[in-house]
Amino acid sequence: MPAPILYESHCHTPLCKHASGEPTEYAAQALEKNLKGLIVTCHNPMPDGFSARVRMAENELDQYIAMVAQTREEWQDRVDVRLGLEADYFQGYESYVEEQLAGADFQFVLGSVHPQLDEFRDRYWQEDLREVQKTYFRLLADAAETGLFDSISHPDLIKNFTVKVWDEPNMMDIIAPSLDRIAKTGVAMELNTSGALKTIQQMNPYPEMLREIAKRNIPITLGADAHVPERVGDRFVEALNLLSECGFQQVSFFLQRRRHDVKIDDALHSLASPADVRQAS
Repeated sequence: MPAPILYESHCHTPLCKHASGEPTEYAAQALEKNLKGLIVTCHNPMPDGFSARVRMAENELDQYIAMVAQTREEWQDRVDVRLGLEADYFQGYESYVEEQLAGADFQFVLGSVHPQLDEFRDRYWQEDLREVQKTYFRLLADAAETGLFDSISHPDLIKNFTVKVWDEPNMMDIIAPSLDRIAKTGVAMELNTSGALKTIQQMNPYPEMLREIAKRNIPITLGADAHVPERVGDRFVEALNLLSECGFQQVSFFLQRRRHDVKIDDALHSLASPADVRQAS
């Protein structure tokens, strides 16, 4: 096989209460997929019972950090396992998240807006779903402007919860202003392959939004959002080809909160099977 160069940059652990499989099983799958590394990004703890059913508890953060450290040691010299976090952006909790991120050596931090959470529904939901969409994309830009996050995850997730008014050909009037704001921050955005399994069966974000991200030179990270080990690296070849079609020349990952860029052609070559490599040569 070619030398591995890519990382799985979005995966979870059972501590979030809706994923299965231990980190070592995810690392084994990364090795099977010829990935260089695995960045574990479980949902961050939040205070006051905030969406407690779908994230680790505050008193489990040390356990999470130790779990990833143990997996890193176990897979040393085979898979580069790193500590990351998927941290919710919700107005009013910025200081809490900032302090949390300073408390451990997180290598990569995804910033997320989850419109399915009760807290989002209580504060932002209304009958006019078009207005909900506007709020969601505004919050993505707000998240980027905090400087807390390295990449903004699954950045059109709202489409799966506002299907009745999701008007893809006419969404850019809502989305473009947020992309303009995000572009000024230098924060990346994510192509999340799990979108292909959701209500609207497209990776997040959809192709036209990807094209607009590329036009603004916003870096793109790649993650499967794996909640089971088998999904590590899922659809990465398809995703890389999509990125290329949409105008990207490189894909990025973060280590020590610093961005590393890989040419898409090199990334594709690294995931090729031995037969593919022989045919290409």
